[in-house]
Amino acid sequence: MSDDGTRPARVTPPPRVLACGLATLDVVQTVDRVPRPDEKVVARDLLVAAGGPATNAAVTCALLGLDARLLTRVGDSPVGRVVAGDLARRGVEVVDVAAPGASPAVSTVLVTAATGERAVASVNATRAADDGTDARAVDQDDRVPDDVLDGVAAVLVDGHHLDLAIPVARAARSRGIPVLLDGGSWKPGLEDLLAHVDVAVLSADLRVPPDHAGDDDGTDDGDLAAVARLGPGVVARSHGGDPVDVLVDGRRLTVPVAPVAVVDTLGAGDVLHGALLAWWAQHHAGPDAADASATDTAAGLRFATGVASRSCGAGGAHGWADDEHALAAARAELTGGQAASGS
Repeated sequence: MSDDGTRPARVTPPPRVLACGLATLDVVQTVDRVPRPDEKVVARDLLVAAGGPATNAAVTCALLGLDARLLTRVGDSPVGRVVAGDLARRGVEVVDVAAPGASPAVSTVLVTAATGERAVASVNATRAADDGTDARAVDQDDRVPDDVLDGVAAVLVDGHHLDLAIPVARAARSRGIPVLLDGGSWKPGLEDLLAHVDVAVLSADLRVPPDHAGDDDGTDDGDLAAVARLGPGVVARSHGGDPVDVLVDGRRLTVPVAPVAVVDTLGAGDVLHGALLAWWAQHHAGPDAADASATDTAAGLRFATGVASRSCGAGGAHGWADDEHALAAARAELTGGQAASGS
């Protein structure tokens, strides 16, 4: 009881999300232009931060006020400690299953100041079987901690570390937890993961290989249909600032993207996936998650593309959150259901 005899308002904890996939150390330099062969240029700015699709998605969820958990491989190397420290500072719980002595990959990123375009060099998860395993050894569920899904409302997988992603997605589906895919590129074994995915959002670059495309012609529409046949009830493809193409229950639609003066496109796709994960956890978690309607899907994508557009208007994947008003507006839209009502 409070001093005036009334019961204090009950505070509902925020939803918990799990992102499973790649963690890297990103070294980002802003330049006037990408150097030509054998040329050096002076960078305008330097940013060193944790990166990777699933990692950026988890950070986005934490910024939006959710309880964010990341299942990945970081390790205890000096590079790994930098990544772990950055994620702790951003409020992301890391479940690290790296082998002793492992180290995350380093991504070198050049951002062109005038356009916000980026050039990236990274070895990603191919650096190693950093624990000596084959990334396609997908039936070894003992790699995944038993309690990693406890309290989780929605899951995102990014196609990396398939030996973690497939058991997680399979277990999540068995519990009625919706599973989202960040489909940045086609990776060997992705067809096995798609069998356990509810919502797949593809990049403009992903193309389904002929042996999985069936009779489809390799066009955008063909790729959406091919991926849908592999499992997801909702398949979408982003195109930067152009509308998002969506296929849901055989119905095709497009979702417009808010225009923005581009400062930096780094991580914008990851932010989109993280914001959609947050929206799904907030508005569409539970046993009916696989039955999302076209209206539900469009509402979630409108919210997610709005956050991604904000990220393009600031430096780095999460520079937009330095604007307290923009962050507060995004959180209010998420928790207030404005995106779900289409406003």
